[in-house]
Amino acid sequence: MKLEIARGLFLVGSLGVASLCAAAWSEPDARVVARSELSSHCAVPRVARAAISDARPDHDLLLFMYGLSQSLVGRS
Repeated sequence: MKLEIARGLFLVGSLGVASLCAAAWSEPDARVVARSELSSHCAVPRVARAAISDARPDHDLLLFMYGLSQSLVGRS
């Protein structure tokens, strides 16, 4: 097998793996899943339809995090 063909197959394979990884990437959102009474003993799977509510950030916590980030600006 020629080196160019092997490189091409490796490139196609690596792009396939990278696209599968990108498709499977799942980051959690800033939402809270409501717990129902029927399934209180097990976690809700990702594919199930559940009632969601937007999480509201605490303003004191945001100010605290902002203060921490500003105190680290001078230290480089």
